[in-house]
Amino acid sequence: MPARYVERQDDRVATLPGLYAIRIRGRLGANALSAFPTMGSEVEGGDTVLTGPLEDRSAVFGVVAQIEALGLELLELRQLRAIA
Repeated sequence: MPARYVERQDDRVATLPGLYAIRIRGRLGANALSAFPTMGSEVEGGDTVLTGPLEDRSAVFGVVAQIEALGLELLELRQLRAIA
């Protein structure tokens, strides 16, 4: 995958705690799922969807880094709702 330039985020924009859904290509086995102990999982259309609360931007990027470290393909990441 070619490198791409990403502009710096405005530090005043905080990521609020929220419930997130993360779609990963394929069916994850028990070993891969154990890397995400605080998230529930279900298979939808042959892909795995992890759902669970993430506290802040750091937690979101931590999950994305774990997905990358395991060699998994991230298809979608979205916040379902904010947690106040």
